[in-house]
Amino acid sequence: MSNDEPARAPQDLAGRRWLFPSALVHDLDPDTAPAGRRPRRTARDWLVDLTCFLLAVGLGFVAARALRDEPGLPHSLAVLDVVLGAVACAAVWLRRRWPVGLAVAMVVAGFASDTAGGAVMVALFTLAVHRPFRYVAWIGGIDIALIPVFYWLRPDPDLPYAGIVAFSVLLTVTVIGWGMVVRSKRQLMLSLRDRARQAESEARLRAEQAQRLAREAIAREMHDVLAHRLTLLSVHAGALEFRPDAPREEIVRAAGVIRESAHEALQDLREIIGVLRTGEADDAAGSRPQPTLAAVDALVAECREAGMKVTLDHRVTDPADVPVSVGRTAYRIAQEALTNARKHAPGTEVLLGLAGTPADGLTVTVTNAAPEAEAPPVPGSGQGLIGLTERAHLAGGRLVHGPTTDGGFEVRGWLPWGAG
Repeated sequence: MSNDEPARAPQDLAGRRWLFPSALVHDLDPDTAPAGRRPRRTARDWLVDLTCFLLAVGLGFVAARALRDEPGLPHSLAVLDVVLGAVACAAVWLRRRWPVGLAVAMVVAGFASDTAGGAVMVALFTLAVHRPFRYVAWIGGIDIALIPVFYWLRPDPDLPYAGIVAFSVLLTVTVIGWGMVVRSKRQLMLSLRDRARQAESEARLRAEQAQRLAREAIAREMHDVLAHRLTLLSVHAGALEFRPDAPREEIVRAAGVIRESAHEALQDLREIIGVLRTGEADDAAGSRPQPTLAAVDALVAECREAGMKVTLDHRVTDPADVPVSVGRTAYRIAQEALTNARKHAPGTEVLLGLAGTPADGLTVTVTNAAPEAEAPPVPGSGQGLIGLTERAHLAGGRLVHGPTTDGGFEVRGWLPWGAG
């Protein structure tokens, strides 16, 4: 789902707003009503309110005609009954603003006036639609309890007492139940809306997390690849700067290493930018194969050409059987550790150890001796080791690093052989 679909939803609702109750529109889109003010009636609200008013008036008119046949009813009480019924019917227009207060008033009016019966039904229906069940239980229960008393005091001339009481109770329960069904449908719609919004939010968070993880992977790869190349450039450029009187052969060799390292760095940078542009995987067409454990020998040779004193202790059983992803992670650990040794302990002896079996896993150890002099601080130091630790954890292994007892530094990583 695109990010602009939630923004279009209120516009689609606004185009069909007249089809929905104003209370439901406000719950679905609270911005439709100003803060502190109740939502305006929609066309559907006016139609429903008019229907409820006409229903209350119609039932009140039928009850008013029946007053003439009610025995023993004084004329003044009949007039009062009709007046209360007319006021109750007019009050139906207030049902959305004060559903609880109107229901309470209608229960009292209905007990005193037979012509207010239709307005009582409308008020109870509105209460069941707009308020929780506890209000309906109390007010509706009081109204049902007053029905037997009402017909005991004013019996119906055409129907038996038990029949009219049962009919009135059944009608009241039916109206209340109908209102509760309407409320439950609205609550279901709001629940589905909330679930849809939650699903959109979760999908957006997942997309953002995937983008963040992709950016972190690209940044980690750029650091692992480019840091090594640029360090070689820095070492040889520094040698040329501080040894301008070096023999021609050394200057030519250093210039060749600088040119080759710059070419390799640019090639690596082009590949990473290509992945960013096309979204293709590492094994996309035209890209160079990723380094594996077999490339460690070339890495050591490259470091030796740069002037490092590197000793390789290779004790891996069946190197060809090491999974590709495990070998790549081991290569990156060795590459970053050697780069750090060249930056922070230049001129020291470095021991690179590789050992492992399918049962014990693969261990990579890079140890350098204490530097003769304190190396100048390098901006951003430590980020590579953080990335290596995360890379090792993603591969199911672990990585530890820290100073040794003789003042040197050691990086030790362990990877499960079966990963990949």
